[in-house]
Amino acid sequence: MKRIAVLTSGGDAPGMNAAIRSVVRIGFSRNIEVIGVRGGFRGLIEKNFNPLLPRDVSGLLEKGGTVLLTSRTDEFKSEEIQEKAIENFKSEHIEGLIVIGGNGSQSGNFALSKKDFPVMGVASTIDNDLWGTDYTIGFDTAVNNAIQAIDKIRDVATSHARSFIVEVMGRDRGFIAIDSAIATGADIVLIPEVRFDIGKIIKNIKEGMEKKKLHHLIVCAEGAIHARDLEQIIKSRLDIEIRVSVLGYIQRGGSPTRFDRIIATLFAERALTELIQGGTGKVVGIKDNQIVLIPAEDAVTKQKDINSSLYKIIEEVSV
Repeated sequence: MKRIAVLTSGGDAPGMNAAIRSVVRIGFSRNIEVIGVRGGFRGLIEKNFNPLLPRDVSGLLEKGGTVLLTSRTDEFKSEEIQEKAIENFKSEHIEGLIVIGGNGSQSGNFALSKKDFPVMGVASTIDNDLWGTDYTIGFDTAVNNAIQAIDKIRDVATSHARSFIVEVMGRDRGFIAIDSAIATGADIVLIPEVRFDIGKIIKNIKEGMEKKKLHHLIVCAEGAIHARDLEQIIKSRLDIEIRVSVLGYIQRGGSPTRFDRIIATLFAERALTELIQGGTGKVVGIKDNQIVLIPAEDAVTKQKDINSSLYKIIEEVSV
């Protein structure tokens, strides 16, 4: 294998650039020409290909986002479009592909590999919801971004004896909410995976007020309930001053943490090595501190469970 392509797809994640850099530089050292696909899977369809050399990826290790750009392309679910993408590769003598992204992106990986085109995936999503890996590129940075913001909000809450609801990302999964809640000492965390009892939340706040607790901090994943809706419910039942902060896309941006830079570099190296050796239809992740290969079909069809013990700990330390 002498010529491969790399793309980033789906939601951007801090560390994607570090993975691109790793593919390009390690590929160069192994006499592999690397072609960057701009704009995710749409770039495959539109044949938006650009050769990448080591100097082209200078300064990417610490840079957030993705220089290759990204998109969400539903039309790639069409087999006709998938065949077109493969033809575009063949016309440019591209022999393999590395896909950096989350569930939707690795679904594209699986689809192309089923058509006998060599593809390897790199697990990258701030949601950390890919099955088979303990961590995905971008999650650690996103959680740290949320923690920094919540810590600042707590300063305000303490100073004004005011309660806050902080909404973090997590449309379907609550990994960011749980980790950021534990790390910031939140009183309550709401996640999509666990049905919550609004009566229990009201009771928790009332009991805290009776104990002269001056403020409460609630962290909710966007998929559990929107913070504004929760605010209105609480205000309708309690005479309490409460404010809302929706962190939004601030969690996805910024320079990647040490951890995300390192796993991005290692994941990409393993993906490249496996691709060169004939591997396909796998996603590179990490399990028990070991780099692992996950079948792409499993990564996108199986559900990754939250750590229920962490959820319980939040309840126990909130007294």
